[in-house]
Amino acid sequence: FDIYRIERFQSQFNVIFQHLSITGSSAAFRVPVSDHSLHLSKAKISKPAPHWEGTAVINGEFKELKLSDYKGKYLVFFFYPLDFTFVCPTEIIAFSDRVHEFQAINTEVVACSVDSQFTHLAWINTPRKQGGLGEMKIPLLSDLTHQISKDYGVYLEDQGHTLRYRQSRGLFIIDDKGILRQITMNDLPVGRSVDETLRLVQAFQYTDKHGEVCPAGWKPGSDTVIRSCSTFSLFKYSYTKSCTIQAYR
Repeated sequence: FDIYRIERFQSQFNVIFQHLSITGSSAAFRVPVSDHSLHLSKAKISKPAPHWEGTAVINGEFKELKLSDYKGKYLVFFFYPLDFTFVCPTEIIAFSDRVHEFQAINTEVVACSVDSQFTHLAWINTPRKQGGLGEMKIPLLSDLTHQISKDYGVYLEDQGHTLRYRQSRGLFIIDDKGILRQITMNDLPVGRSVDETLRLVQAFQYTDKHGEVCPAGWKPGSDTVIRSCSTFSLFKYSYTKSCTIQAYR
């Protein structure tokens, strides 16, 4: 295991806790807007998702993994700042514990950070009661070169913080054709929702199959919107039980 790296993290966390005890806030985790690399991102909605490949920990073993391995399936690909941290395990464990719900709709989940595969494995082998992940049902991908993070616009270089190289909480939904359908980007203090991610995948899959569009808050079984025409300059909505759009020139 990468013992040196783990010990270094523990030293860094002591600094963070000291800061929190002084400020009494989550200021230590906030990132200046200038540090975000969204403007450099290759990840564009409705375009092919940037290719990635690397070493991941899958079922306790090191395996090579790449985006094309998921061709024909939807993929939830999410980044988190670092192993052995605080919000991150709550997100990763939540997705892992419910991955069967995604797999039931032909969707897989992969988590990624800038940690090495050795640190990933050490974290997995640490019991949850001791701050570890325990058994994982989703792959943890290593982005040690930071290239994947940069391609997806989540790489952060915060010069004023002990944890210099990190990632924001970016989540990307990639469809079965490799097209990027959704991007969520959170500031560091707030984790993401498994329920909302699952709902979005279900919504995109529904529109793929039926050609209809999903209104705000749509859930499986709810009414959808049928696009009844393709060209109009002035329109109004006429909602019936099926939420059909009626358009008028």
